[in-house]
Order: sequence, then structure tokens, then C-alpha cells
Amino acid sequence: MNKVKVFAPATVANLNSGYDLLGLAIDYPGDEVVLTKKSSSGLVITKIEGDEGRLPLEAEKNCATVAIQAYLDYMNCKEGFEVEIHKKMPIGSGLGSSSASSVAGVFAANILLGEPLSKKELVQFAMQGEKIACGSAHADNVSPSLLGGIVSVSSYNPLQIHEIDFNLDLFVGVVHPDIEIKTADSRNVLPKSIPMEDVVKQTGYLSSLLLGLSQGNEEMISFGLQDVLVEPYRAKLIPAFVEIKKMALKMGAIGCGISGSGPSIFVMSKNKKIAENICNEIGKKFDSLNINSQSYCSAINKEGAKVVCEYK
Repeated sequence: MNKVKVFAPATVANLNSGYDLLGLAIDYPGDEVVLTKKSSSGLVITKIEGDEGRLPLEAEKNCATVAIQAYLDYMNCKEGFEVEIHKKMPIGSGLGSSSASSVAGVFAANILLGEPLSKKELVQFAMQGEKIACGSAHADNVSPSLLGGIVSVSSYNPLQIHEIDFNLDLFVGVVHPDIEIKTADSRNVLPKSIPMEDVVKQTGYLSSLLLGLSQGNEEMISFGLQDVLVEPYRAKLIPAFVEIKKMALKMGAIGCGISGSGPSIFVMSKNKKIAENICNEIGKKFDSLNINSQSYCSAINKEGAKVVCEYK
């Protein structure tokens, strides 16, 4: 095989109580990367579509190729590739846009080299793409995009990633308003110190969420989808967020929160219809504020990165 097209899905990170630690994959949107072997070493980006000219074509500056190069260096491989990136999700959305590109690139390279590493082993290289995109190598987006499902990052040094078994059919709706919040800006609004009582409260929420997922307990999941550390500060960056969250919970959402660093808002529900209804109402709210939006609803994506097409 000399060429492959792969897809990496968007993700919802943090899940309220799991700041920088939890993430899940959704079916769509996502990014596609086409990787083609070339006769000489090195990486060349031949095309980027769907980015409105915002992403760099220089291989040393693009998160997808930085991730691929980190992988090739680790493998001591001199193979060269031509890279096409097809952005099929909004940039700066809080849905792991840079993560999806990084994941797709590394996953495609591993496929063309005969899959010497597992998906979980690829996380460390996709993180390097995240680092160049937002300044820090986080795993809460790249892990679920690669592995699918719900993933917990229990440690960064050493890196420890665990896939969480969950015993409920859970659906996720996401609404992305057409405003942009840079990850760096969303981090800057956070306080430099937090009261110990808030840490204890947040730890309780996280514990409830993890136990609720493993036991299939909807009430525990709902209780665990709360956040006293980050959401109160980032909520101010998203128009009508507090009102929207109250509406979502009243309409039957198990939980509602900010996806990653925002501005996308996610809802979790026990069936797709509830998620779709809530997303429709959130969209109407943004319409009333003269803000366009897009919505996506799916079950939790359990597959993660996948091959779309192989070429000989």
C-alpha cells in the first residue's frame, strides 16, 4: 500500500468535572488526511481544504505533519510522504480540530508502515501536534479521537491513558456557535489559585461521573457532569450560556457543559431525539442573538480513527 485516506473524529473534552483528563469521541464532524508515500524522505503538504486559508502549509508548522514527524523520528524511519488535509470541522470550535488532524496524520503513517504500533502507542505523537497548535501537549482530545469511546488521562508523566467502559446508551449533541475562542484565551480567564473546598467538590463530581459510567447509573452521571473550577469563568465567553444550560437540563439532558475550551456547547442524553430537540432549541437561541450555529448529534463513537480508503 502506497496511499491511504483516514478519518479522525471530533471530540468533547473535559466533560465538566474532568478538566484536561476526560474526553469522548463523536461520530462527526472530523478531519480526513490522505497520505501518499514518495520516493524521497521528508514531508510535503500538497493540499489543505476547508480551512479558509488559515492553516500553514509548512510541514514544520502544521500540527498534522509535526505529529507525523515525531512518529517517524521515534521509528527511526526515513520514509517520506505527501500530505493532504481535508478539514471537515470548524477551527477553534472546542471540538478538537487540531487533535483530529494530528491523529489522522499519525494514524495514516502507522497504517502505511504496516501498523507497528497500537493506537494507544500513537497518542504520544499526536500530542506533539497538539503542542504546536495550542502550546501544550494535552491528551484529552487526541486520545478519544484515536481510540474512540470515553477516555481518561490519569497521568501525563508517565503518560497513562485508560478507556472507560460504560453501560448505558449515551448520546451527545453539540452546538457550535459561529464565534471563536482561542484555547490560550480560554485558559487565561481561569484563576491562578482555587479554594481547597472547590477542589474537594470537583473531585466528588469526577468520582460520581466515573462510577456512574461504570455502573450504568444515570443519576450519578448527571451529578458528576458539574464543574465548579472552570465553567464559571469560561461561561462568560459564550453568549447566553447559563440560560442555555438551564434550558437543556429542563428539557431532559443528563448533563450540559462547554466542550473543551469552547465555544461549542455539549449535551448528553439517554436518546438521540432528546439531544436533537435540545440542540434545535439552542440553535434557535443563538439565532435570536444573531449568531449562526451548527449542530451535531450522535451516539458516542466507539471506533475512533479509521481507514476510509486504501490505495495500492
